[in-house]
Amino acid sequence: MYPIFNPNELKTQFVFLTGKGGVGKTSTACAAAVALADRGKKVLLISTDPASNLQDVFAMELTSTPKAIPTVANLYVSNIDPENAAKTYREKVIGPYRNKLPEAVIASMEEQLSGACTVEIAAFDEFTGFITDHEIVQEYDYIIFDTAPTGHTLRLLQLPTAWSGFLEESTHGASCLGPLSGLGEKKDLYENAVAVLSDERKTTLILVARPDGSSLKEAERASLELKEMGISQQMLIINGLLQSQQEDDEVATAFYERQQLALKELPTHLMEVTTFSLPYVPFSLTGVNNLRHLFKDYQEGDVMEFSGEQEPMRLPQLTDVINDLSVSQKKLIFTMGKGGVGKTTVASTVAVGLVEKGHPVHLTTTDPAAHLEYQFQQSIENENLTISRIDPKVEVEKYKGKVLAESEKDLDEEGLAYLKEDLESPCTEEIAVFQAFAEVVAKTEEEVVVIDTAPTGHTLLLLDASQSYSKEIERSTGVVPESAKNLLPMIRNPQETAVLIVTLAEATPVLEAARLQEDLKRAAITPSWWVINQSLYATGTKAPVLKGKAIAEQEWIKKVKTELAEKTALIPWLHEEK
Repeated sequence: MYPIFNPNELKTQFVFLTGKGGVGKTSTACAAAVALADRGKKVLLISTDPASNLQDVFAMELTSTPKAIPTVANLYVSNIDPENAAKTYREKVIGPYRNKLPEAVIASMEEQLSGACTVEIAAFDEFTGFITDHEIVQEYDYIIFDTAPTGHTLRLLQLPTAWSGFLEESTHGASCLGPLSGLGEKKDLYENAVAVLSDERKTTLILVARPDGSSLKEAERASLELKEMGISQQMLIINGLLQSQQEDDEVATAFYERQQLALKELPTHLMEVTTFSLPYVPFSLTGVNNLRHLFKDYQEGDVMEFSGEQEPMRLPQLTDVINDLSVSQKKLIFTMGKGGVGKTTVASTVAVGLVEKGHPVHLTTTDPAAHLEYQFQQSIENENLTISRIDPKVEVEKYKGKVLAESEKDLDEEGLAYLKEDLESPCTEEIAVFQAFAEVVAKTEEEVVVIDTAPTGHTLLLLDASQSYSKEIERSTGVVPESAKNLLPMIRNPQETAVLIVTLAEATPVLEAARLQEDLKRAAITPSWWVINQSLYATGTKAPVLKGKAIAEQEWIKKVKTELAEKTALIPWLHEEK
């Protein structure tokens, strides 16, 4: 349907890859870099992905200083650690205030600067040098960036107020970006970097997606957002496309059909973007030889050499999780994880399982599927199950409206423009949805409450630091809801609350889930279970391509089981997410 991506299609010096976690940005970037270097081009590959596994891919230690890859002539790789960059950035901003402001204020500032936006702006600061340094630009034929900045960050950098220290006086409390004035002396460099990004003669943006609905929708959102910023030289790579239907294996047939259905429902805007595909491969994309294999045609006989054998592992199932939650009498259950891992499905299944055990349950979800209640009514008629649906868009607009109404009288036109963009921060949605969840929990004291999609530890700490949440609600609405005051202590109480981290048995989803767990532990919240969803390993598939992938999953299942989780459950890949 779509031609296989060939790195020869890349005509610009700078190449940025973007997409949801786990779609294959890093492996695609690495394989493209190796292919171009093999053609004699001098290539610099730079990762700014917090979940980067570049060191595993090339089997060598990497730093922010480019290193030559011994097995690939002409290839140099730099692995920027955005967490360290963010730490340096935080200290640069906060350092001058230490010993001058109360400790509680410093703690609040530190937490405000611990979010995803701060990590991104700090990473942008790091790779700006690679874009604007004339000597570096002259030295390489291609500079490939694994992970592009979002349109939100780029818009912030283009607003004059971003450099005025506005956030030092901001009172709305939603931002996790913090005072950009800490980087004010680099304003010209940033402007030059943004100009390079929007120059179609210099920069290509590659949107990477899997052939599934949520991944393709995210690619469309990023495409539109970045096109608004002037980054119009775009292409789409649909990664992990099963090349043919294997009718002798039920799992492989279902897998192929689900992918084809997602492609038929391709978002409208993406139909206008030049699109390529990459095959679903039965091996882990680590090591130069495997990377070189990605862009080549391979026969089924070649596939077999990667298949190996599955090791038997016994792990609890989701029914075991439900039994544990029932016996331990948990009153509040969260499913957490990155988009696309199946949080809503797990939350819904847990809710139904607890109802079947006789518990009254209220399921509240941010899932946009308006037919959710209809599906449940058809499948389980039980007065013990109630369902509510929180629309994040509605809650965010409500929250932003309150903040803007309160701030208008104190800000000029530029300040308001900055505040409006700042309210596009990921933390704004988490705070707004948290308020809505708090109201639901407060109304359901006699039920088990199962919540799909919860705020991260960072957001909880941001709201809690120095009672900032209460203060910001007072500023915004004049009222501190008792529901909001009471929910955080309840979340922290392991006797009442269980957190289920949902992930996939792949590198990026597991690494991102590990960071989420660290984040939660900072907020004094320890997850009860990790649930590995949609596992091919658990299906017992015999199709060579899928079996190879199932074997590759073993490494990540073991990592979760032995290193990360207190308790681990495994759910097999299902044809339909019921």
